[in-house]
Amino acid sequence: MTTLLPRVKDDSRPATAQPGGILRERGQREVFCGLTSIMWLHRKIQDAFFLIVGSRTCAHLMQSAAGVMIFAEPRFATAIIEERDLAGMADMNDELRRTVLRLIERRPEIKLLFLVGSCPSEVIKLDLGRAAERLSGELSPNVRVLNYTGSGIETTFTQGEDSCLTALVPELPEDSAADPSLMVVGTLSDVAEDQFARLFEQIGIRRVSFLPGRRANAMPAVGPNTRFLLAQPWLRDTARALEARGARHLPAPFPLGAEGTTAWLKAAADAFGISPAAFASATDMPRARATRALQRYREQLTGKSLFCFPDSQLEVPLARFLSRELGMDLLEIGTPYLHSQHMAPELALLGPDVRLSEGQDVDRQLDRCRAERPDISLCGLGLANPLEQEGLTTKWSIELVFTPIHGYEQAGDLAELFARPVLRKRRLAV
Repeated sequence: MTTLLPRVKDDSRPATAQPGGILRERGQREVFCGLTSIMWLHRKIQDAFFLIVGSRTCAHLMQSAAGVMIFAEPRFATAIIEERDLAGMADMNDELRRTVLRLIERRPEIKLLFLVGSCPSEVIKLDLGRAAERLSGELSPNVRVLNYTGSGIETTFTQGEDSCLTALVPELPEDSAADPSLMVVGTLSDVAEDQFARLFEQIGIRRVSFLPGRRANAMPAVGPNTRFLLAQPWLRDTARALEARGARHLPAPFPLGAEGTTAWLKAAADAFGISPAAFASATDMPRARATRALQRYREQLTGKSLFCFPDSQLEVPLARFLSRELGMDLLEIGTPYLHSQHMAPELALLGPDVRLSEGQDVDRQLDRCRAERPDISLCGLGLANPLEQEGLTTKWSIELVFTPIHGYEQAGDLAELFARPVLRKRRLAV
C-alpha cells in the first residue's frame, strides 16, 4: 500500500551534490501515506480519537496498516466523502457534524478528537480547521476537537505525527514555574518512556514530561523555562511551535544504541547542571548492559554494507548507530528530508565521508543500489519484494517505527532487527 507520485517536469536533470557533499534528488518517490502515523498515535493517547475525512481508499489503507482487530475497537475511523457530497447534494459540514455527534454518542470516553485531513479532503478544499473550531465550541468542555493534515501528497508517512503534535502545541497549558523543566518530544513506546523517566529521575532531573501525554488531560505544560529533547527526527514543525512558545531545544544525537542514548541524556544533564559523577552513577550500568547486548551481533554485522533508501527520516541516526557501534560499512544514506540543525550532532558523529542523499529519485537510487549490491538495503515495503527477488537482503524501514528501539534496554533489540535478515539469508544459502 504505497503512494507512487508522478515524475516532476525537471527530473531528467542529473542529481546534484550541494555544498557539504549532500546529493539532492527530486523525482519519482515511493512513500507511505501520512495517515499511517495514526497507527502509533491512537495507541499512545488513550482517550483520543482520530477521524480521517477522506475516501474509501483511505479507509482501506488504514485497515491494511492496522491489521485485523477483532477483540477491540481502534480509536480511529474514516468519515468517507461520498459522491453526493462532491455533487453538492449534501452540505459536507452538516454531514461531518452529524458523523462526529454520532461518534461521541457511541464512544463517550473520547476527550480529544482529531479531524485528520487527507489527500481527497485537501483537493476539494474542505476547511477542516474551521470545522474543528465549530465542533470544539459545541462539544467543550467535555471534548476538544483539533485538526491536522495526514495527506501524503508532499510528505512522508512519519510527518503525520509532526502535524498532529504541532496541532497540540497551542493547546498545551502555560508553564509559569521558575524552575526549569524538561520535555521529551515524540511518541515513544510506554516501556521506553517509563525507562527514560526513571533515568532522568536517577540523574537528578525532577520535572520531566512527555509529548504526547498518555491522556488528553495529561499533556505537558510549556513555557520559557522549558527545555526539550527530540526523541524522533521528523518533528521539525513541532520543534518550531514549541520554540515559538518560549521553549528551548537541546541539540543531541537521537537515543538509538548505547552511544546515542548516552549523548542524548548527557545533553539534558549538561543543560540542568548535573555533575559528571551523578550522571555516570545513573548511566554507567545501563550503558554497560546495552554494550553487552550489542556484542553478540557485532560478528554478524561488522563489515556488512548498508544502503538506506529515503523513507522514515530515521535513516541518519540508524546509520550512525550501525556504523559506529556495530561496524557496518555505509554505502549511501538516503533520507526524505535532512533538517541540518536537528541532525548536526548526528552528522558530526557520522563524519564527512559518508554519502548522503536528500529527497528521492527512486529509479536512480535503485540503479545505484543494484550496482553496489549491499548486504542490507533499508527501504519501504514497495521496494523490498522486488529487491529480494533480485537477491538483495532488505529490512523494512516501517518496522523500525512500530518497534520499540529507543534507549539502553532496546539497543540489542535494534541490532537484532538488522542481524535477523543477514542470518536468514545465511540459513537459506545452506
